[in-house]
Order: sequence, then C-alpha cells, then structure tokens
Amino acid sequence: MLGLDWSELALIAVVAVVVIGPKDLPDAVRGIAKGIQKLRRMAGEFQGQVDEVVREAKLEDVRNSINEIRNFNVRDIVEKEIDKDGSIRKTFTEDPIGNPLRDAFSPDAGHGAAVTPPPSAMPSAPPPPVAPAFVPPGTLPPLPEPPPPTAAAVPPAFVPPASVPPVASPAPAPAGTPVTPPPASPSTAA
Repeated sequence: MLGLDWSELALIAVVAVVVIGPKDLPDAVRGIAKGIQKLRRMAGEFQGQVDEVVREAKLEDVRNSINEIRNFNVRDIVEKEIDKDGSIRKTFTEDPIGNPLRDAFSPDAGHGAAVTPPPSAMPSAPPPPVAPAFVPPGTLPPLPEPPPPTAAAVPPAFVPPASVPPVASPAPAPAGTPVTPPPASPSTAA
C-alpha cells in the first residue's frame, strides 16, 4: 500500500487506541473514512474536468481541421504551384494576332488630324474574334447574339411548281401472257 508492513500497521493501531481511546475510536475511523471518500470524490471531479478540457481542446482541433478541409481548393493550389507569376494564364488570355490596323497606325499628337486608311485597306465587316488556344473554365464572357441577317442574305421563300395533270399511258400487259400484234384491218389488206 504505502510501503507499510503489518508490524507498522499494528503499531499505528495501538497508538491510536492509546491516544484516542477505545470509546471514540469507531467515530474517529468513520471520520477518517469519510475524509478519504471526500478526497477521492474531489480527485474524480478534478480528473473529469481535466478530461473535459482535453476533449474540448481536441474537438477544437478537429473543428479547425474540418474547416481547413472545407476551405481547401485544389484548383487554386495547383494554379499557384504551376503558374506562380501568372505568365501562363496571360499567354492564353492575350490576343496573339492583335489588330494589325491599330498597330500599324498611330497618329502623332502634333498633327491634330487623323488619317483614315484607303477604302481597300478597311475591312467591310469586322473580322471574327480569334479564340485563344485554351481558356480556363469560368473566365469566358457570355457570347453576344449575332445580328439578324439582311434581306439580301436571306434566300427567297420556297414556291412549289404548278401541278401538271398525269399523262395517260396504255396499261401494261399482265405477266405471263404473250404480246400479239393487233390484226390487220380489212381495208389495208386489198
């Protein structure tokens, strides 16, 4: 127990009987037992509170881990690792051809008047936009609706041809019967 032998326990019992007396000894033993029970209860409560604090701390850690998992975005992390300075995204979002008319002509600020290119150099319709090779999802703007076609571009409505009456043809001979020439008329035989 506490490292006491039987002889030492017997000595303590003899001293207790002499000091406390045989009359008050049972009350003293009950008081000591109640004190030990009270200490054990307090130690149990303290242990329970410590366990609860540890459990709450672990739950906070678990909650933090769950929130980190919820906020985990693989796309952003991969994009940051692959394209740290944004040059790859810029390559796919820039217009590789550009506008040759805009690049070829830049008016001087000193002349004040703008020069228009000759009519042969001006396009009749704006060129269709060139789609980049790859556009990451979610970065495309909605496509504009195409303008309605002009009257010259619309083909004329379908007009059905006039109905023609069917041509009468002789009925075909039934299958299996030989075709015989018609008999000569008597007026042609003379």
